[in-house]
Amino acid sequence: MNDFTSSYVGQLRGLVGNRLLLLPGARIVVEDSEQRILLQKRSDFGVWGLPGGNAEEGEDLTSLIVREVKEETGLDIFDVQPFGFGSSPAMESFTYPNGDRTQHFCMNFYTREFVGSPKVMDDESLDLSWYSPVELPEMLPNMEESVKAYQRFLQSNRFQMF
Repeated sequence: MNDFTSSYVGQLRGLVGNRLLLLPGARIVVEDSEQRILLQKRSDFGVWGLPGGNAEEGEDLTSLIVREVKEETGLDIFDVQPFGFGSSPAMESFTYPNGDRTQHFCMNFYTREFVGSPKVMDDESLDLSWYSPVELPEMLPNMEESVKAYQRFLQSNRFQMF
């Protein structure tokens, strides 16, 4: 959903103001054939992150990540697989520039299966680009930790909790 005020979180904000919200969500590592990762330069913090977002009412996390990637990048993704779960309050708590506070509980997925070329599709992104996981730009710390967890997952084949 591109209109924040009609989204589930937007409606909650209308009721609770800036109070801390506990939010289920998902993010994804989209990896191309050159093993580069798709990142989005975020409009809220001005640094890079992974595509993703928060659940809407009645939505499961797999559907959420497919929807968010389409809305944010224009890509159709397939064969999304979970590799980890981010829930550390120290890593997943934010105060946004407008004063809204959140703590996220985030399923992390990966995929190498997609159709299309990434392009900025909404006002949440300033840019989209492919990066080597060993040469990442400045990122939100929780997003950078997701990339590190993905690398640990690839080495260990074990689901990551972080």
